[in-house]
Amino acid sequence: MKYKIEKNTVQETLILPLYSRKLCTELYPNLYRDETAVRLLDQIDYDFSQAEKNSRSLMQRFGVLEVAMRQNDLAFEVQAYLKNHPCAAVVNLGCGLDNTGRACDNGSCKIYNLDFPDVIALRQQLLPAGEREQNIPCDLKDPAWFDKIDASGGAVFFASGVFYYFLTEQVRELVQGMADAFPGGVLVFDAANRTAVKMIAKTWLRTAKIKDVGAYFAVSDAKSELSPWDNRLQVSSRGYMLGYNDLKDPSVSNFFRFLAKVGDNGMKMQIVKIGFGDRQ
Repeated sequence: MKYKIEKNTVQETLILPLYSRKLCTELYPNLYRDETAVRLLDQIDYDFSQAEKNSRSLMQRFGVLEVAMRQNDLAFEVQAYLKNHPCAAVVNLGCGLDNTGRACDNGSCKIYNLDFPDVIALRQQLLPAGEREQNIPCDLKDPAWFDKIDASGGAVFFASGVFYYFLTEQVRELVQGMADAFPGGVLVFDAANRTAVKMIAKTWLRTAKIKDVGAYFAVSDAKSELSPWDNRLQVSSRGYMLGYNDLKDPSVSNFFRFLAKVGDNGMKMQIVKIGFGDRQ
């Protein structure tokens, strides 16, 4: 039996990133594989005709490559943390139907997937929690979820495509709260500069009738802009298109490699890593 997804619902917003991850797997198999996305889309009854039409465009295909690189980079950082903290909590902030936590499972970590209650309700049906895994309904901006994370073996948090929808002040409060609650933990997420955020925001800002895009979270130089938030933060960043992979795979055209350079250097598309140390 297939799970029906209606148009213009919250559930629909989860399907399109899933479709992108399936496309990544088909277009760039040497760079990225998400078998969960492929499997889940077989279980979903949804009209993909528009998504399939869009997927033929050049920029859509580059967008799919961006999705692939972002997920790979975040997974790399999670796995790097687990090498030194094998029993850590792996926490997917704003998880949607993403399965990166389980893809990084080392057999001893604890996996937490956090999102709004209606998103978690759908996730429970399509991706029920496995062993050492919890799907937690919450609002990320409300620190009540901190108490649900067992960080006794360390904690690595990651957020993919999430903080573009937060005001700068909301990200700062969240980061400071996490530094209090999870000393020794690490937060990794994707970010971009103001120009890129305006481009990302074009569609949803119009619907939400929000005029002040300048209030939304954007970063050009992560270390100099975010370190002053709190003296416990150890901030670093790498370009997310070319900072972890040279993209010299035959599936990636020279034009896409050029666009990747523009993304990393011109738009400051980056993976930001924040370590939570003790107060100095």
